Amino acid sequence: MTTTKSTRAGKQRKARANAPLHKKRRMVAAHLSSTLMSEYNVRSLTVKRGDTVKVVRGPEGVKGVESKVASVDLNECKIIIENITIAKADGTQKPRAIDPSNVLITKLDLSDPWRKRKLDSLKEARA
Repeated sequence: MTTTKSTRAGKQRKARANAPLHKKRRMVAAHLSSTLMSEYNVRSLTVKRGDTVKVVRGPEGVKGVESKVASVDLNECKIIIENITIAKADGTQKPRAIDPSNVLITKLDLSDPWRKRKLDSLKEARA
């Protein structure tokens, strides 16, 4: 993913943080549910706005929530999920950013024709 060959954690974090956006897009990937995995013969995909995800790891109140992805933040490599918020000091709510490795994609948004074609070709190639 990144160009560093170092085993030092700090160098790996730095390379990940300073990666260009076209490489960060690949870092925002999550595993598919078992039904989607068997249907498309793919283990993981990049998360897009409109996909439905289930949070499998996280604090109480966040874990187990299944909702649509509202947005994807490539700079932070995080996703924003609808109805998951965190209280600020003044009492207002703001969206909570979640790491894509902590979610499971349960329903794909196939409105993008390129993504649909790509998944269909993968399905045929691996069948």
